[in-house]
Amino acid sequence: MGRIAIGGMQHETNTFAPSKADHAAFEAGGGWPSIQRGEPLFEAVAGANIPVQGAIQTLRARGHAMVPLTWAAASPSAHVTRDAFERIVGDLIERLRAAGRVDGVYLDLHGAMVCEHHDDGEGEILRRVREAVGANVPVVASLDLHANVTRQMVAQSDALAIYRTYPHVDMAETGGRAAALLDAMLSKGRRPAKAHRQFDYLTGIPSQCTFIDPCRGLYARIDEIERRHAASIDFAPGFPMADFDECGMSVVAYADTDAAARAALAEIGDAVAAAEPDFALELLEPDEAVQRAMRVGAPGAPVVLADTQDNPGAGGNGDTVGLLAAMVRQRAPDAVLGLLIDAASVARAHEAGQGATLEFALGAVSGVPGHLPFAARFAVERLGDGRFTCTGPMFRGFRMNLGPMALLREEKSGVRVVLASRKCQAADQEMFRHVGVEPVRQRLVALKSSVHFRADFQPIAREVLVVRSPGPALADPAEFPWKRLRKGLRLRPLGPVFAG
Repeated sequence: MGRIAIGGMQHETNTFAPSKADHAAFEAGGGWPSIQRGEPLFEAVAGANIPVQGAIQTLRARGHAMVPLTWAAASPSAHVTRDAFERIVGDLIERLRAAGRVDGVYLDLHGAMVCEHHDDGEGEILRRVREAVGANVPVVASLDLHANVTRQMVAQSDALAIYRTYPHVDMAETGGRAAALLDAMLSKGRRPAKAHRQFDYLTGIPSQCTFIDPCRGLYARIDEIERRHAASIDFAPGFPMADFDECGMSVVAYADTDAAARAALAEIGDAVAAAEPDFALELLEPDEAVQRAMRVGAPGAPVVLADTQDNPGAGGNGDTVGLLAAMVRQRAPDAVLGLLIDAASVARAHEAGQGATLEFALGAVSGVPGHLPFAARFAVERLGDGRFTCTGPMFRGFRMNLGPMALLREEKSGVRVVLASRKCQAADQEMFRHVGVEPVRQRLVALKSSVHFRADFQPIAREVLVVRSPGPALADPAEFPWKRLRKGLRLRPLGPVFAG
């Protein structure tokens, strides 16, 4: 059996977002474990739906010894700072060199990291790892479905495995697939042939959900094509908020022969190209969405509103209040919004105490242009310490520490809002239960998320509506002020072309 080095660094970069990911952001983890170095990694990820945990389980089951390096993750935001990247990756490479001979390397990466000094963060990590271990040691990585898979990432690795679900319920499973690819290379004594294709259109992340077409159908095709060509195929719809020339959708294929890899790639590639018109998605304005939810939602079957443009999972800070204001204007009954990230307001609620009623100016912490706090009188209904374990399909087993939390109720409308101190998208019902709200009993549930919430909330929802409310994670990529994309890339399906 082999001796396998494992490590990783996860960050999804929205280059238009208001705040960068410094070293402290990785120390905090943003709902994921904090920076792990060496042996503590195993305990930190145990039982969680995290790629590296899936890889650990698979490698262990196949009898391999593991050398833990460095692993880190931070909430999506603007660029990773030079300092954070160099400290974390520098430590990973130093540990890899100190480990001596290894038979393989597994890396838990995201695929859409842009740094202050490297457009292609993962490509640079893979380049440094390859330089450290040489050409003969197989290197594999798992990637997020939103990876912008670059030429360098494919060239510097021997295989990439990419999530196939959005919401990402298969994160650990994908780490296991990557580890199985590495195990196969060691067993066969050879690396697979590989093929890679990038596409010439962008699509907004709400339409990339695998619960709905076209992605639902495309991923079903992958299973069929894999069997026919004895290949490993993955499709990354990409993260359309990273302003660099290789942003966008791509597919990769691996097989025993060049011919098989190319044939598999051609089939899935043609299907992705043909699906372009099907990636369009209805977006509603806040008041329109709330009115529709009030008509059809009911306790036991709430309407869920996705506040997608302020999604902390796509670079938003979870602090805009456009949708909250619409809910109050419409006096939405049995309505709750979460998570609103506003540490100062949480502290004020804790100071006042449960049962107090006072004036709050909520949100607008990060300075989204033209956006102001929402001022009103709120009752403090419930307080929490922000420590709980998630139970939904995606975040199951995640031990959350969101800092102090509070549940407030607006005095006139009765609309409630769940506040947290640390940024995390609202993708698990335990985030509401922690402060006494049972989501299924509401008429309207508004979530700071784009798609991940669907894993836990769609089963209880009568309907899901995607809302165009203020925030930096624009649902229509054509609305971003792009400067550095490759010429000819369509900025939305069948949309305008980037001219440079």
